[in-house]
Amino acid sequence: MTWSPLLNPPEFPAPEYDRLGSRLGAVLETANDVVVVPGEAIVALEAVATDLGAPGYPVLNVVTSPYGKLFGQWLESSGSSVLNLFSTPGLPVTIADIEEAVDRFSPRAIAIVHGEAASGIVNPLAEIAGFARSRGLLTIVDAVASVGAEPLPVDDWGLDIVVIGPQKALLGPAGISAVAVSQTGWAALAANAAPRADLSSVSLVDIKRDWLDSDRSVIPGTPAPLELWALDAALARFEAIGLQESINAHQTAKRAVRAMVRSLGLELWAADDDASALTTTVVVPVGIDPRDLARTARGSFGALVSTGVGPGAERLVRVNHTAVAASFGSVAANVVGLLAALRRHGFAGPDRGALDAVVAAYAAAP
Repeated sequence: MTWSPLLNPPEFPAPEYDRLGSRLGAVLETANDVVVVPGEAIVALEAVATDLGAPGYPVLNVVTSPYGKLFGQWLESSGSSVLNLFSTPGLPVTIADIEEAVDRFSPRAIAIVHGEAASGIVNPLAEIAGFARSRGLLTIVDAVASVGAEPLPVDDWGLDIVVIGPQKALLGPAGISAVAVSQTGWAALAANAAPRADLSSVSLVDIKRDWLDSDRSVIPGTPAPLELWALDAALARFEAIGLQESINAHQTAKRAVRAMVRSLGLELWAADDDASALTTTVVVPVGIDPRDLARTARGSFGALVSTGVGPGAERLVRVNHTAVAASFGSVAANVVGLLAALRRHGFAGPDRGALDAVVAAYAAAP
């Protein structure tokens, strides 16, 4: 019989499950409740929308990616009137757009994706959160592609509902997620949640009832021990690195890749202040197919390069510098692989100084 450590794993202890909430809270810099959701982050996002959406509860939903669009659809399915605020395709929303939409629509809440790995941008969440607080609006944030790589002080910014997945900068499993909820957030979820079966797989209110409000001696539902042990291990590794150190590493990787792209005379898709720390998006030179370029970079040179995703990203490739790919060695290998692929496809721009730009960015890093 073949033995595998993945078969018949031990149960995950309820006290350690309870500790996962506080450990994730430390990553998010929050004292709010943090609940673990058994499923990938899209399940947690749908759970939020399902509980929060209700007739008479209008929501301003910022759409800068397919995930933002989905969230608006889930809210509408639950009865909310939704104003979808679309940014210029592939680019961040502006605070001016938010202010105008709020004045026009009078929502009760604002929903937004913080970081967009698909197009390599971040939305101005700190500004938006400050504006929301000034208007008494609930804030719902998809932070899957920003947690651990971008500043995300949940309590300082006054964010009410924040959904995260550990599979990106935390380098954890994709089949589990978590949601941080303020007391204001819980009140809104409880007030809006529609009557349903005794147990729903997409209800944060049920998770609160069955875990937070219980004696926490039994993990609710049927726990997935492999995912829980993997999350536990990912958090241990992340804690050994440190939150600020992880953010610094991702920000340094971003600066290094962007410096290299500029040294080649290529166009960066996002402005410096709008750029993601997980991926850098590059406008592919005319005459080169982005799909062919990404295939060559990955297949021939092992570079973590892929095509952009979604409207506005058709001419883009993404250089991945997430988690372990934010290290100096990975970034150097990826930029050399991208350069080699460009050369193979006929790019004739300058290449002197490309690695020097990467070295300089890391030499100046904190």
